[in-house]
Amino acid sequence: MSPFADIVEEYLAVRRAVGFILDQPGRDLPRFASFLDAQGAETITTALALSWAGEQGSAARRLANVRIFARYVQALDPATEVPPPRLLPVRTRRLTPYLYSDDEIGSLMEGAGLIEPELWAATCQSILGLLWSTGMRVGEALRLEHADVSFAAGRLTVWLSKCKKSRYVPLSPSTLEALASYDRLRRRCCPHPSTTRFFVARRGGPVPYLALREEFLGLLERTGVPHRAAPQRPRLHDMRHSFAVRTLLRWYRAGEDVGALLPRLSTYLGHVEPASTYWYLSAAPELMALAAERLERGEVVRP
Repeated sequence: MSPFADIVEEYLAVRRAVGFILDQPGRDLPRFASFLDAQGAETITTALALSWAGEQGSAARRLANVRIFARYVQALDPATEVPPPRLLPVRTRRLTPYLYSDDEIGSLMEGAGLIEPELWAATCQSILGLLWSTGMRVGEALRLEHADVSFAAGRLTVWLSKCKKSRYVPLSPSTLEALASYDRLRRRCCPHPSTTRFFVARRGGPVPYLALREEFLGLLERTGVPHRAAPQRPRLHDMRHSFAVRTLLRWYRAGEDVGALLPRLSTYLGHVEPASTYWYLSAAPELMALAAERLERGEVVRP
């Protein structure tokens, strides 16, 4: 194995040990190491990085992965050049979330209850209610095993979600009772499911995301949600955004120290770092207004 390949392997191992998945860098960087070897390079230079990144599509992404790697290598070899951020900058656009109202969620839940057959209706209704009340990711809800739902402890266990993080998700009494009711109906309608997942599809197997999404889109049409103008169609994932914004609004209105409480919300949502959660401060005009009021009074909004 070449010296560059050794360093790449070490770099990926170190970052994965602290929770990063690094699927794409795990593919890009060994190829970059092979390229450096083929060029007879003794160190990383901006010219070499740019030459390699531009050989195929997604040059900005490839160069971004090299840029982070080069910073790591520079600590070992000061002669290493780190490509400047202005070279092929990665431009990302985060969609503005659709924030559901209580009435809209009520309409969707009611509409889900009319789906046929009864078990599939209960499955769709229960998943929507869980997403709304906990802010879980859709995939986390669909992957829940029956053993992950503890009625005695009043919580869910999410295993190895984004960035391989696991966490407990405490449930409110009403959410817990709704899940218990679903569990009883599921046992009655499907006593011998073909899966150990908590939520089951029409025939007792795991719930496919695409089937849930298709049902959700149908619900939007049948219930008339959204009732107000929106830059884009509501998504299932927007349940998560709505939960985060509702929580922040509640804290602001109660006069809580949002900066001190935000790490708790980050942990509950399974964010890698609080910075991911701070984005929600700009997600709703009402939140921005409340944050501005705090600033005007000289209170700290961000750490």
